[in-house]
Amino acid sequence: MLGKVLVHQGGQELLDKVERIRKLTKDLRSTPDSSTYETLKSEITELKPPMRSQVIRAFSIYFHLVNIAEQNHRIRRRREYQLREDMSVQPFSLESAVQNLKENDYSKDVIQETLDKLSLELIITAHPTEATKRTVLEIQKRIATILKQLDESRLTRREREGVMDSLQNEVTALWQTEELRERKPTVMDEVRNGLYYFDHTLFDVLPDIHQELEHQLEVNYPEEEWSVPDFLHFGSWIGGDRDGNPNVTPEVTWETLHKHRNLILKKYEDSLVDLMKRFSQSLAYVQVSGKLMQSIEREETWLPEDKVWKVEKEVYRRKFAVILERLRQIGQSETGYRSADEMLNDLSLIQENALRHQPESRELKSLRKLIRQVSLFGFHLATLDVRNHSGEHEIAVSELLQKVGITDDYSSLSEADKTGILENVLKDPRPLSLLNEDYSEATRQIMNVFHMIRDAHKEFGKRSIEVYLISMTESVSDLLEVLVLAKEAGIYRLHADGSVESDLDVAPLLETVDDLVAGPDIIKTLFEMEVFSKHLEKRGNHQEIMLGYSDGSKDGGTLTANWRLYKAQVEIHEMAREYNIGLKFFHGRGGSLGRGGGPLHRSLLSQPVETLGDGVKITEQGEVLSSRYMLRDIAYRSLEQGASTLLEGAANVSKESEQGFHREDSWEEAMEEISDVSLKTYQSLVFGDKDFISYFNEATPLNELSELNIGSRPMKRKDSSKFENLRAIPWVFAWTQSRQLLPGWFAAGSGLADYRDRADGNMELLRQMYENWPFFRSTINNLQMALTKADIQTAREYKSLVKDEAVGERIFNTIVDEYERTKEVLLQITEDDELLDHQPTIQESVRLRNPYVDPMNFLQVELIKELRETKNPGDELLKEVLLTISGVAAGLRNTG
Repeated sequence: MLGKVLVHQGGQELLDKVERIRKLTKDLRSTPDSSTYETLKSEITELKPPMRSQVIRAFSIYFHLVNIAEQNHRIRRRREYQLREDMSVQPFSLESAVQNLKENDYSKDVIQETLDKLSLELIITAHPTEATKRTVLEIQKRIATILKQLDESRLTRREREGVMDSLQNEVTALWQTEELRERKPTVMDEVRNGLYYFDHTLFDVLPDIHQELEHQLEVNYPEEEWSVPDFLHFGSWIGGDRDGNPNVTPEVTWETLHKHRNLILKKYEDSLVDLMKRFSQSLAYVQVSGKLMQSIEREETWLPEDKVWKVEKEVYRRKFAVILERLRQIGQSETGYRSADEMLNDLSLIQENALRHQPESRELKSLRKLIRQVSLFGFHLATLDVRNHSGEHEIAVSELLQKVGITDDYSSLSEADKTGILENVLKDPRPLSLLNEDYSEATRQIMNVFHMIRDAHKEFGKRSIEVYLISMTESVSDLLEVLVLAKEAGIYRLHADGSVESDLDVAPLLETVDDLVAGPDIIKTLFEMEVFSKHLEKRGNHQEIMLGYSDGSKDGGTLTANWRLYKAQVEIHEMAREYNIGLKFFHGRGGSLGRGGGPLHRSLLSQPVETLGDGVKITEQGEVLSSRYMLRDIAYRSLEQGASTLLEGAANVSKESEQGFHREDSWEEAMEEISDVSLKTYQSLVFGDKDFISYFNEATPLNELSELNIGSRPMKRKDSSKFENLRAIPWVFAWTQSRQLLPGWFAAGSGLADYRDRADGNMELLRQMYENWPFFRSTINNLQMALTKADIQTAREYKSLVKDEAVGERIFNTIVDEYERTKEVLLQITEDDELLDHQPTIQESVRLRNPYVDPMNFLQVELIKELRETKNPGDELLKEVLLTISGVAAGLRNTG
């Protein structure tokens, strides 16, 4: 169908050119030789506008179509499991998880205890690596829906022809739609994009997951009564994440909260209108409780005459009319609901009565679903986390302290002196801020954020904003500063009698390798501090700790970062148990391999098993939202995999199975040695080679990326070219575009190979670790994925972009040597012939995709050369570069 579109839009010449380039790249892959390479290069360099951009778009759109087809096949596969008569169960399904618990003799008490503590919270973010426009995503969704229709075996010939016509029309529309944004999205654009997934999939899928778990427990343990709490939630950073994004103002956050509430109230209204149609029972045939009748008669007096249901005997419709009007009056008048619990009570009252005259409770599935939805989403839809950089708080607190004469230069004090001053402030009920004093713009902005949070708690409820995250947490004072600012806004309150109220969790974000090492000491000091202990007591003795995957990997390499993250979790978990503090680890992972990416359930399997019972929180980055949550079936499958993995892991912790906690001391010692060598190797190149940053800037499309309108946040934390100010996201994105994928694997091979060569038995130990330790297995498998998606043959092209040929040659050869070393040792550990032999489907997908990505990489290099060498390049040339970036991203998938 795409071929037909190419002929229609660009003539047979365009299709022939695309096919010729495709054949040459496939030939070059199968039998590399210089003549094929030169012919291919000639074909690409001779391309001129407008055909050049058409060729790029042809390959790019091809990948969009392939991605949809692969997703549709996942849906097919799931249905195949459900249709099988041999009762085989799909792995990582809720059915599989509950059956496994039963087969392993988990008691009702252990399972219920696990359910009561079970918590999986997924946080959507707008990190700027989603290169696909919303309009394009809408077309893709329609194509996916059509493909699903084509799998319907009962379509007539005429119906099938009609569906095929629709499919051809959508492929044509995809070609005729501008895929690049004309402008950068605003924060509110990003908010609307995030809300799309709540509106179209998550509102329905989240309760379905809970209902499926209830159903499987009832089927496998029919003699038991079960209570499945709300264990799966979604939150958001979009509109609340201020770190490095000056566009996220308190006013924007306030507007975001309004949009959250407006959407969820509209969803409830639609559901209630539907339920009113269904619940037509009359008092002539059913009986209801006096409690229900009294509530209706009392509440109908609150309604305008035209809002009261006129048919007196249709008792449920009368009650639903009351619920609808009270819902519509939220925030408008006194008759509106003040909390979601009030609405839940009304819905539960209907359910109690309706069950009396229903032959089977499952007949009330729609009502049960709405009750679950109100319980999950409240009137706030999704908890909005607020995040800011630790340095911003220090500036504000420093000014507040200086104005009241406590210290003239707080920032220059030692850590001990800082914490001493902050403790004294937190023990004093009096405020620091002065009513008529002029503060700097930076301080006023920070104080306004905390005032906004206080007001949001009153307007939208305390679930609307529960956590304040501190980026680049390096010390105890970073957390105390936030408590001081919360105190100034009345979110943290100290009364004259010494009692405390605290309405906001304060969570550190440990990002760099050094911060991860220091993290346990920071947390221990906080737990032992009186003022922080009082705060924790009011927060249910519960502490959230966020772990950053991106900056740790950028700072020390992926293998060292992953090991430090693992160690920090184990140490902090053990410490929290000593202090009787409940933990929730928040994993700030990205969609790309260099930022902790990969399927949700595999991420959970790689964590220390003892931490799974603490509750888990994970970011779902903007770059993966469409692939995971655009289609309902895919969203369900992804969440089911995560929920089933967490259920089994947490049940293992509850049962305290020896096997679940099995981790040899020798494995940890080995990882420590491997990590040390890997860190030195990584930093010797990234920080030790004076030419490395120049190589990175020139041998990747980093600078061109800034022109791609894919996010409201700047690429750098400050207007500076320093490496430390570059965000981890463009760092990974740029390396991926050039097919080097350095952040996903570099230096791991040196660490593993060095350990292998130290003693005769070390290779056997590495194989034992791979076989028996989920963390190590996941680490090795992610390295395999990164090496498979990296492509040295194509990456070699980018070397020509480096101005100093000797520098380009030297650094590229260092990267190639490490690539070969890493590949060799990984295959020795896994005892496979090729990378990803354990995942043949993904292995084949990458193999099939590579020849189609190659032309876009070749074109990208030629276009970047031309762009950088042209004094006044036109818009068209830049657009062609950006089209190749978008196309490569679509082709490689988990890259942004």
